[in-house]
Amino acid sequence: MSSKENNINFTDTFLFMSNSFDFEQFKAQAIEQLKAGVPLSGKDGVLAPLLENLLNSALEGEMDSHLEGGEREYGNRRNGHMSKHVQTSMGEITINTPRDRDGTFDPQVVRKREKILADSLADRIIGLYAIGNSTREISDILEEQFGNRISAETISSITDRVLPEIQNWKNRPLDRVYPIVWLDAVHYKVMDEKNRPVTRAIYNVLALTTEGRKELLGMYVSKSEGANFWLNVLTDLQNRGVQDILIACVDGLKGFPDAIASVFPETTVQLCIVHQIRNSIKYVASKNQKVFMKDLKLVYQAVNKDAAEKALDDLETKWGEDYPIVIKSWRDNWERLSAYFQYSQHIRRIIYTTNTVEGYHRQLRKVTKNKGVFTSDTALEKLVYLAFTRIRKKWTQPVQNWGQTDQQLAILFPDRFKILA
Repeated sequence: MSSKENNINFTDTFLFMSNSFDFEQFKAQAIEQLKAGVPLSGKDGVLAPLLENLLNSALEGEMDSHLEGGEREYGNRRNGHMSKHVQTSMGEITINTPRDRDGTFDPQVVRKREKILADSLADRIIGLYAIGNSTREISDILEEQFGNRISAETISSITDRVLPEIQNWKNRPLDRVYPIVWLDAVHYKVMDEKNRPVTRAIYNVLALTTEGRKELLGMYVSKSEGANFWLNVLTDLQNRGVQDILIACVDGLKGFPDAIASVFPETTVQLCIVHQIRNSIKYVASKNQKVFMKDLKLVYQAVNKDAAEKALDDLETKWGEDYPIVIKSWRDNWERLSAYFQYSQHIRRIIYTTNTVEGYHRQLRKVTKNKGVFTSDTALEKLVYLAFTRIRKKWTQPVQNWGQTDQQLAILFPDRFKILA
């Protein structure tokens, strides 16, 4: 039973109920129903009529107290009732809220727009929503389990309870330094203001803390990316307390290098090698792909930057005439593609690809895969946030070999990253 169902002035309420509720009749009916196998709670449950009368009587008592507080002296009086169906831990009940002529009565036992009184039921709805169930599916599940069918509108309003939590999470303070940050996007279809399906991107900023644990710093819904967008994202991180990012791993995000240079000028930007390889192989004839990949591997798996540049020269000599666009792409992006060569193997394995954040996105898609089109940006953000809260429960341990990695970072960045106070 929820706190709302418990916090009732039972003395006054039972006095009121004595005139309107036949306890002996209720007791006799309840015994017969229990003998017939009727459950205590749920649809047509034994206890639902008792709770219904209890709450309605409490509301009548509230109205009496309201009118006795000087309202009658100014001509205010009762003006009928407003009925609504309310879900409780004992099943669905009908609430008849008394009204007054002046409309000043504000009931507290059951608030005016309240449709759910059982906190456990609301938590169950949010939990079902968090694993990707639609409002229709949730309604079907609750009807099967509890005998209650709840409208899609009510379910949506219940899941809206998470919106203040999302806002607080977005505004929470962050750590001063993050050694490694990945930035990438996941795309969804959302109905726009004209009721047309459009593509929306959620850009996620996933980091490793100084203890080596994953932390999602923020998620940002956007129609497009560019330098201005990334400037706003990075400024938001800065305003929430981030003073330094050692290494940022990205997948060729438009406008990101210029934006991060203006906010965190000392940050090393590493472009994702895996994405660069995928983009390269698309332009290579299938008959040559196996040999080309063997030669390309000598570039990105080289022991150091000098050896990698020598292998890139050899790659151009051999394949430059056949695939000039591919070679040009590696040349144009070389400084950010090759940034990882300055680090040890432990750090290289972490930063040379955005696989870490892509792994997070794969977990999100397991929840969102059945969603064709979201009704709004808010609906998208609600589900993705709730999915994230379930995923982050596993982010309790440092990543593999963090003990060695953080020592190496402390040596490489002695003034920016300290592991001992």
